[in-house]
Amino acid sequence: MTLSQMLADPRFPGVAIHESAYVDDPVRIGAGTKIWHFSHILGEVVIGANCTIGQNVMIGPRVVVGDGVRIQNNVSLFEGVTLEDDVFCGPSCVFTNVVNPRAFVSRKQEFRRTRVGRGASIGANATILCGHDIGAYAFIAAGAVVTADAPAYGLMIGAPARRRGWMSRAGEKLGPDLVCPKEGVRYRLVGADALEPAP
Repeated sequence: MTLSQMLADPRFPGVAIHESAYVDDPVRIGAGTKIWHFSHILGEVVIGANCTIGQNVMIGPRVVVGDGVRIQNNVSLFEGVTLEDDVFCGPSCVFTNVVNPRAFVSRKQEFRRTRVGRGASIGANATILCGHDIGAYAFIAAGAVVTADAPAYGLMIGAPARRRGWMSRAGEKLGPDLVCPKEGVRYRLVGADALEPAP
């Protein structure tokens, strides 16, 4: 099915929703967003403009997704997750909502918040344990398991994930000179484990 053949839902002007997807009420979705096959958007979700929601994605309830976000196939965003603008979620990456789940113990009052900063990328099959923040433009490698906060621009690799370098805003690994090889932007260290663009 092409984009032009996707359904136009009168609740969401300018939004393309595949006929196999479900969108509950109440939900807000910005113009230019596309929701593909077999996805389910639960109630009280806010999705920004110009997002792409891949196949078999579940969002909600009470999740916030910013503008320009790309969510690949087979991702679930549970209550408490916030994705800021321009976040990339790779295929089958995992977000948890409790630390110590048991099938026979209700922990709905223990859901923990997870915030993913602007422009961050999360690789395929990575796991983000709830209760941690991922800084702006951080890069979570495929298969990594994030068990603590990830700094802005940090390159996080492994299980558990550790910072193994720095990434530029453009998604390029920074060398010792901290200059982006793609854009030429220079960065600087701030404190022991923080990076920012140099003035």
